[in-house]
Amino acid sequence: MPDPFVLDGFLPYRVAVTAGRLSREFSRVYQERFGLSRAEWRVMAHLSQEAEVSVREIHARVDMDKSKVSRAATRLEEAGIVTKRISEHDRRLVVLALTDKGTAMMAELAQAAQAYHAELIARLGPEAAGFVAALELLMGEGETQRHAGQSGERQGQ
Repeated sequence: MPDPFVLDGFLPYRVAVTAGRLSREFSRVYQERFGLSRAEWRVMAHLSQEAEVSVREIHARVDMDKSKVSRAATRLEEAGIVTKRISEHDRRLVVLALTDKGTAMMAELAQAAQAYHAELIARLGPEAAGFVAALELLMGEGETQRHAGQSGERQGQ
């Protein structure tokens, strides 16, 4: 007889619950200081990494519905935090960029994010390096599988 399924021991479940809890912990910072939603924070964080990013790219990177990314971008644009324009290379794409106001806000948010990251590493203690390595391994496998799936989809067309 097979062992009974134990949800609390199922790694994807544990990772999802932990990720949700950590995300909620950090969300207090950007919600209280700036009134940002999780989607708005994620859009800003990705825009801080490159000068311009399309809504499609952000959607793919953060595993968030395209409509959520678009709504967050619209709210950020209305607040003067990002600019939106149609891509010169592909008129179907909306390209986002941080404004000066958004860049200043992101600098403050980045400091808070780095402090929270340091706090998490401290909480993990000597296990931190192994934990980070395991996450990188799983994330890398996910990227490899995602790209393999996309290649398979193209070949099957």
